[in-house]
Amino acid sequence: MKVVVTGASGLLGRQVVLEAERRGHTAIGTALSRAQPPKLVRLDLTDATAVERFLASERPQAIIHCAAEKRPDVAEKNQSATEQLNAVVPGRLAKIAGDLGAFFVYVSTDYVFDGTKPPYEVGDSPNPLNFYGRTKLAGERAVLEANPEAAVLRVPVLYGPAEHAAESAVNVLVDVVQKGAAAQMDAWQARFPTCTVDVARVLVDLSEISVGAVGEGVAGIFHFSASERMTKYDMCRVFARLLGLEGHLRSLVPVTEKPDSEQVAASRPDNTQLSTEALEEIGVSVACVSFEKWWSDYLSSK
Repeated sequence: MKVVVTGASGLLGRQVVLEAERRGHTAIGTALSRAQPPKLVRLDLTDATAVERFLASERPQAIIHCAAEKRPDVAEKNQSATEQLNAVVPGRLAKIAGDLGAFFVYVSTDYVFDGTKPPYEVGDSPNPLNFYGRTKLAGERAVLEANPEAAVLRVPVLYGPAEHAAESAVNVLVDVVQKGAAAQMDAWQARFPTCTVDVARVLVDLSEISVGAVGEGVAGIFHFSASERMTKYDMCRVFARLLGLEGHLRSLVPVTEKPDSEQVAASRPDNTQLSTEALEEIGVSVACVSFEKWWSDYLSSK
C-alpha cells in the first residue's frame, strides 16, 4: 500500500509514517515548516494547485490527513489561517482522493462536542464550544460531502514520542513538574489522554481495510480513545511519582472549578469521553497502552 501522510513532522503524523513503514507499506510524509527533504516532502496544503499536482504524481492508495491547527487558544487568535487549514483543506484533499480512487481518513477531535452528555457515540449531535472545535467539525462535513467513502477519526488529547514537549498538551506537563515552579493546574476537566502509537495503529488499520476493498471499505465517522480518565493535575501526579519529584507538586495549585469564559481565550468542554463502539463493530482493536506504563518506559529511556 502506498500512503501519503500529511502533517508528518508532527506528533501524530510521525508515528503514522513509522507504523505504515513497520507494516511494509510505502509512506510518503508531507510537512511545511518542519519539512526535511527528501525524508519529508515540503508541501503547502493551502496551495491547491501544488497539492493536486503532487497527489496526481504520487497516486497514493490512501491519504491519512493529520495536519491541522490543534491548539484551541492559537486557533481563537488566528481564525483565518485556522479555518483554511482545518475546514477548507480537508474537503479539498478528500475530493482529490475520491477522484484518484484513494481511501481518505481525516483526523478530527473530541472538541466537536460540548462535554455535557458523555460518553459520545458517533451519531450524537456535535456542539463545539470554541472556534477550534467549530473548524474541525466544518472539516468533517466538508470531507464527507466531498467524498462519502472517506472516514473521519475523532480522537482526544494526544501524547507520545515528541521532538519537543510543546508538541503535546500532555508532554509539556513533564516540564512543568520537573521545573517545580509555582503554577495553577487544571483539576476539573476530564481528559482521556491517548498515545499516538495507538492512534497510528488504528489509522493504518482503517487504511488497510479500505484499500482494495470492493464495497467493504470503511466510511463515515469513528471514535478512538483511551479509557483512563484524568485531569491535567492527575497527569502531573503521575509524572511526579515516576520522576521522584513528589515534592514539586506542592508548587502546583489545583484549579477545581471551570474558569469563566472571560478568563480564557477558548472555552473547554467538561467531559468529551468518546465511545469506541463503532470501531469495535468493524473489528478494529481499541486496546490502548496504560498511561503510566507508557510514560514509565519513555522517561526511563531518555
